Amino acid sequence: QVQLVESGGGLVQAGGSRRLSCAASGRTFSTYSMGWFRQAPGEERDLVAAISWSPGNIYYADSAKGRFTISRDNAKNTVYLQMNSLKPEDTAVYYCAASGVRLPSSAADFGSWGQGTQVTVSS
Repeated sequence: QVQLVESGGGLVQAGGSRRLSCAASGRTFSTYSMGWFRQAPGEERDLVAAISWSPGNIYYADSAKGRFTISRDNAKNTVYLQMNSLKPEDTAVYYCAASGVRLPSSAADFGSWGQGTQVTVSS
């Protein structure tokens, strides 16, 4: 298990940008695939982006393609989600999660979760 703490959420205007960070504890961060999920009120928690421990393997949901970028810095035990061209429909609680699966594709693949950070996009 790894402990995760998200930061970077807040209020942003439509069209703006926001970078979320997720700091992980432990010395085995580089062996985990990492993902960002989001959950709006009354909706399911959806995978937005994931980055594998295996170099070059990155997944984006259709809603994130071309606007969001996931990256990781193994030296800092941190994963990032750069969000550009934000829309009101991006408003949600964003969760960071860790997985031992090389190419995780659903919430069931992730065993450790952060507490979430709220992102609100105003129109």
